[in-house]
Amino acid sequence: MKLNEIFKRQSLFVPIIAIVLGLVLGALVMLAGGYDPILAYQSMLTKIFGSTFDIGEAIRTIVPLVMCGLAVAISFRAGMFNIGVDGQIIMGSLGALIVGTQFNLPPFLHGLVAILVGALFGGLWGALVGYLKATKGISEVVTSIMLNFIALYFSQFMINLFMLQKGTQRSEMIHDSASIQVSWLSNLAGGARIHWGFFIVILAVIFYQVYLNKTKWGYELRTVGLNPHAAKYAGMSVSRVLVRTMFISGVFGGLVGAFDVLGVFKYVAISSTTSGLGFDGIAVALLGGNTAIGVLLSGILIGALTYGSQGMSFGAGVPGEIIRMVIGFIIFFVAAPGIVKLLFRPFQKKTKKKV
Repeated sequence: MKLNEIFKRQSLFVPIIAIVLGLVLGALVMLAGGYDPILAYQSMLTKIFGSTFDIGEAIRTIVPLVMCGLAVAISFRAGMFNIGVDGQIIMGSLGALIVGTQFNLPPFLHGLVAILVGALFGGLWGALVGYLKATKGISEVVTSIMLNFIALYFSQFMINLFMLQKGTQRSEMIHDSASIQVSWLSNLAGGARIHWGFFIVILAVIFYQVYLNKTKWGYELRTVGLNPHAAKYAGMSVSRVLVRTMFISGVFGGLVGAFDVLGVFKYVAISSTTSGLGFDGIAVALLGGNTAIGVLLSGILIGALTYGSQGMSFGAGVPGEIIRMVIGFIIFFVAAPGIVKLLFRPFQKKTKKKV
């Protein structure tokens, strides 16, 4: 296949080339720092696939990244830049924590209600951004990032007031009945913290694909994202689309917070910073081209690299920041496909001469 034909299919090949270039540049950085890149990448793969426990924990790392990628991607498709996913995660964790600690329900029902409340809290927090954009014309970039900090300190206020574990800087533990860990899968994976989110994220990817491409609301969303003025002229309610889209985006973020509380940590720690997962979701959405399968694959890649970086640290002494640089390189080349084309232009000229 000729290079010019390859670049016509750049939605597939540019990310692949970007991944390769990112790994190569990462190796060069390691060499410059006096590290062995081959040993580092071997250690990374060993950490990811070395045991059933590691595979399970890698999956546990991947799940929130895919959900955050979906949260960012759906807002992108509507022409909005949601950088408030961290705040929606926090509100989702708060909603799940309230149900998990303050209510007593039967085991399966308790976890289900806590997830739904967490998703609702995150959705309403996202819808607030959409409402301010639709009715007041306030930039979603400003409101969403400000709401991150409001969510952080509101959550801390609520925990300190009602759910603080005395003598600690964290909340009370959730009731056992609210846990969403899948015990039989955890046992198969050597005790890895695998939870319902493993199944829900698959449903979320399917929902995203179907909603966006097979429903009337999805058509309106894509139309507004391409040209809101044309959408309004065609009789669509742009304001309603923006609020609805940000609600769905917030639901995805809220689910991440619920998963962490109910399936991983079982409590919420009081912290001065957000998790940063929402910003990782931007990278996942960008690398995945805002498509369902793309977000899934990019979430798997970035999640695996993130978890595998621990192996690089212990097996080859490479700082974990190096793998963040590799991810940064990959995103850089995906965001600037012209650079990839420029790098391969000499080869493209050679193929033309041969023809």
